[in-house]
This record gives sequence, structure tokens and C-alpha cells, in this order.
Amino acid sequence: MPFLLRFREHWVRPALFFGNNPISLAGGAVTTASGVTMISYWFMELLGRTESNPYLGIIFNLILPALFVLGLILIPVGVYFRHKALQKIGRIPTVYPKVDLNDRIFRHGLDIVFVATIINLMVVSVASYRGASYMDSPEFCGQSCHVMHPEYTAYKISPHSHVDCVACHIGTGAQSYFEAKVDGTKQLFEVAFHRYPTPVPSPVRNLRPARIICEGCHTPAKFVGEKLLVRSSFADDEHNSETQTVLVLHLGGLDSLSHLTGIHGVHLGHIEYIATDPSRTTIPWVQRRNANGSETVYAASSLNGATPQGERRVMDCIDCHNRAAHTFVTAEEALNQALQAGAISPALPWIHKEGLQLLKGDYTSHEDAAAKIPAQLEAFYRASNPGVLSAQAAQEQAAAQELVKLYNENVFPDMKVTWGTHPNHIGHQSYPGCFRCHDGDHNAKDGTAITQDCSACHNLLAVDETKPKVLSDLGIQP
Repeated sequence: MPFLLRFREHWVRPALFFGNNPISLAGGAVTTASGVTMISYWFMELLGRTESNPYLGIIFNLILPALFVLGLILIPVGVYFRHKALQKIGRIPTVYPKVDLNDRIFRHGLDIVFVATIINLMVVSVASYRGASYMDSPEFCGQSCHVMHPEYTAYKISPHSHVDCVACHIGTGAQSYFEAKVDGTKQLFEVAFHRYPTPVPSPVRNLRPARIICEGCHTPAKFVGEKLLVRSSFADDEHNSETQTVLVLHLGGLDSLSHLTGIHGVHLGHIEYIATDPSRTTIPWVQRRNANGSETVYAASSLNGATPQGERRVMDCIDCHNRAAHTFVTAEEALNQALQAGAISPALPWIHKEGLQLLKGDYTSHEDAAAKIPAQLEAFYRASNPGVLSAQAAQEQAAAQELVKLYNENVFPDMKVTWGTHPNHIGHQSYPGCFRCHDGDHNAKDGTAITQDCSACHNLLAVDETKPKVLSDLGIQP
């Protein structure tokens, strides 16, 4: 029997007969409707007529493709159940209804089925790719999942806002992808049943090593040299008196003579430590591998010579740059930066003192803060200096809106994220940072200690000075 004849008799005829059932017909309708809708949306995307909305992305990249595949699955399911039902009552025909390929209408019907099958395969392929790509996008990670709103807000204003979340949190390869989807499924159930932690903890333990994440773009061994840093602070007086601290950071690295120098060089790949808390803030034990191959252990006096229980790891970039893409600053830092940049005018009397109090106020939500901060700032000036509301009205209103913006970027009451919730280990002004190890209490058996010499990391050229002369000498400040 020729192949086409066998195919017609043993496949086409039974498929058409058993396919005439409500389940299969419904599946065909669902597949057709979702497929046409998705193709129309993709066409509108090409024309630039779609909106940037995370929920539209969920519908068109996840839900509709799932419905499309579900419809395809329903077709053979309906065939199976009709076959079983007819078999049970003994009504399966010995000869199926005739399929006449000479019938022009029937041939056109087969043509339509053939073309539809090719289109379905193309739609499934494109939809699968788009769905996987969308689930790996920052918009899906940050906007679709409301519990990640704090991290996504910080990410958008970070220096790494152009780097996709998956580049650091997932990586490449089938294993990484599978592990991420398993973890994502667990998080989906946590969100659905409101079992997620607040605040969401930093993924410290399961974050990939810096050599895989950071060193794809950065070269830690490269000799960076010195970096000039200027920081402004404003006082709580009527004039918001500005002072500046100027320092030179010895970033160092691997110099032309292959010497490891400066902050990067000294900490580069030859220090191990044990942290006894999940955030790696408490570090009572440090081991350094010396140039001659020997090792020196520095331990906190509270250990009394014992080795603590905890996570042991080789120090890398993330141990200091732990908030590289999700930095939350303190209220003081946020306000000083806004005043220095001119987003809040230092000419407004008492704005630093009053602004700091408003930022640290107790608000139930962002909407509550957006209503109360401007009202309370206006009430303050109306009571203490009403002339500001007429002579500096625009500056006062701009200051109020900037305070709301600073609050919204760093505090999220619904997720229990407030000022200082997520410590930043760079430096040592607002958090322990460097002093986790450089605290004077980490000593070796020979009596030496991890240095507390400030000049090992930086030189202070001016400390809280009004218009430091060094800046004038450098031509930075007149």
C-alpha cells in the first residue's frame, strides 16, 4: 500500500472522525484565538504601538503562550477521550468516513491544516523564546513581582542599571537556568501564599563568585592607582553650613612591577575569613596568605584561640562592594547628596535639620509620605519663617518633592525596608564596613594585629573644612 494511501486510511480518517468532539474543537478555538492575539501584539510591537507595562508582558509573553499550548494539548486529549468513550460502547467503526482527496473542498481543508501546523510550530517557537527572554528581563524581576520593588528601585538608579539581573543572579548554562527556575517557582508560591520574608534578605550565600560576576567587566588586578574623593556635609544650623572632606583613596592593584598595592591589591585573592552572621557583618577570624607562602591567622580576642563556627570563604569584590547594584543610602547621605547637587537648595533656612527629621518620619506608605512631607515642610516654614513661602516658594516646593523622592528611593514600609536596613560595607562611616576586620581586635599569635593605620587605605587632605584650600589649589573649587 502506497505511503500516502496508508497515511490517509490509518491517520487522516481516524483523526478527523475522533477529532469531531467538544474538547478538541474547544482546544482548536483556544489555540486559534490566542495565536492570532499574540501575532497581532507582536506586529504592533514592530510598529512601536505597544505600552511598556509589566502586566502586558505577563499576558502576552507568558499567559497567552500557555493558553496556546494548552489548546494544542486539548486536541489530542479530546481525540483520546472520544476514542475511549466509543470503544466502551462498541461503536468504533470498522471503516471510517471516506476521505476523498479528489474533493476540492477537502483538499483545501488539508492545505489549511498543513499551513496552520507550520504556523503553530513557529508561534510556539517564538513564544517560547519571548517568554524565556521576558522572564530574564529586569522588568519582569522588578515590576511583576511587587516584593522586589525596593531592589528594583535601587537598581534603576545604580551604576549597573544597564546590566540585566540575570547576568549576576543566574549566569549562563543549563544548570544555572534550571536552578533559577526551580528557585523562582519556590518564590512564586511564597508570594502567592504571602509567605515571603520582609524585608527580602540579600542573596549573600547563593550569589555567584565575583570572578564570574564582576570580572566579566572589571579587572581587579588592573592597577587603578589613586582616586580623589570629595564629600560635602551640611550642618543643622539656619544657613545649612557646608563643609567638605577631601581624601585620596589608594585603590592600587597590580602595578607594572607585579606588586600588589593599595586597597585592591592587599585584599586580592589571598585572604580568607569566617563570618558568623548571614550578612557577613561579624567577622571574628581572618587568615592571610603571605608572599612567602606562609599563613597568618588574626582572631578576635573573644575567641580565646578557638576557631569560630560559620561560613568560611575567600575574600573577593562582593565582600566590600556588597550593594553594587542595589545601594540604599542613609538619610544623612541622601540629604547631603541632594544639597550638594542643588536638588534641594541650601539657601532654604534650616532645610538640612528639618529635612532630616522629615525623612526619618514615620509614614505608613509612599502615598502617606507624599502627602505628609510637603504639608509638614510648609507648616514648618509657615510657623518659623513665613517669608520663605513667598520669597522662596519654588525652592520650598522643589525641596519638598525631592525629600519625597529620597524617601521613596530608600524606604518601603510595606516591605519593612527603612534607613539602614541593608548595610553597605564600602567604607566605614555609616556601617562597620572596613572595621569588621580593621577594628584593632584581630590579633595574630605573635602579637601583630590587622592594621588600623588610616593611611594604608587613604590620605585625608581636609576634614570637614569650609572651602578647603586643597580644592582651590587643584582648581576644583574657586
